[in-house]
Amino acid sequence: MKISLLFGLAAGAALAVALRAPLATTVLGLIAFGVLHNVLELRYVAGRFAPVLRGRFLVVLLGLISAIVGCRLAAMFVGEPARYAEILVGYAVLAAGCAHALRGWRLGAAAVVLTVAATASLGFPAYHFVILAHLHNVVPLFFLWEWGGRLRHAAVFRWTQVAWVLGVPALILAGALDFALGGVAPSTVAAFAGDPARIIAASAPPGSAAIVGARFLVVFAFLQTMHYFVWVYFLPRHAPDAARAFEARLGILRGWRAWALGGGLGAALAVLFVIDYASGRALYGAFASYHAYLEFPVLLALLSAAGTAGSQLVFRETASGRQEPAAVSM
Repeated sequence: MKISLLFGLAAGAALAVALRAPLATTVLGLIAFGVLHNVLELRYVAGRFAPVLRGRFLVVLLGLISAIVGCRLAAMFVGEPARYAEILVGYAVLAAGCAHALRGWRLGAAAVVLTVAATASLGFPAYHFVILAHLHNVVPLFFLWEWGGRLRHAAVFRWTQVAWVLGVPALILAGALDFALGGVAPSTVAAFAGDPARIIAASAPPGSAAIVGARFLVVFAFLQTMHYFVWVYFLPRHAPDAARAFEARLGILRGWRAWALGGGLGAALAVLFVIDYASGRALYGAFASYHAYLEFPVLLALLSAAGTAGSQLVFRETASGRQEPAAVSM
């Protein structure tokens, strides 16, 4: 119950700052926590779900995602062709995850869904990237839902996550909180980010009315802030078993070293953000592809395990009573 209350308080604070200054919240939050949360999220996912991310499958995923990094870097110079290429490779990542996690009719159904979705994405690429941006901020719901199963009051915890991930954004988009909107004009603390329209365009459907764009920006700022809360504060504090499992695979990042890596890279990139925000954002977005796209195959494995009697992630209990990934049966 205390953990659920903690999330309620965090969501309230995040909503307050997002409504008051959505542009500054988005820009400054990215500079302060963007790189660090990348490192810590990768540590959690690679540790907690080690049975999924291993062997040839991991090599395939890293190869495909590296291609996406190349597409995003190329987009800085060639524009649209690289974005179309990223869409195709992104669906290849999903296809690889489906081939690994699904069998029989489920795999066939997934192939049909991916084909239809890829066709829609290629037809409307601007919508594709807006949806991808928001979907990444929604992903913690699945990881928190899975983690919360160990709690005594699991149902309360899980539905608390649903409330802030889905309920609060629904209220914002419906206009229920328009009275509290603080506007999206550049603030003195984020003026270097330039034209707000470029930032809104990354989070709102193309051609949106001003008020709709403002709502989507607030949703993005709110979910991004909570995203950082989950990966930088909550899971490192409450799921140390995942960090230990990761360190068993990559001891060079043991203990404080992961934090130092994230903080050091973040500080270096912050300089570029201040000098040229657009270039810094593009460079960050390219290398953030690893943590953003690596989530989806893991989610497919989780959903497959939940929906198939013969497929489940198996965890072993350590001497301290904590749960660590041990194997996957599929």
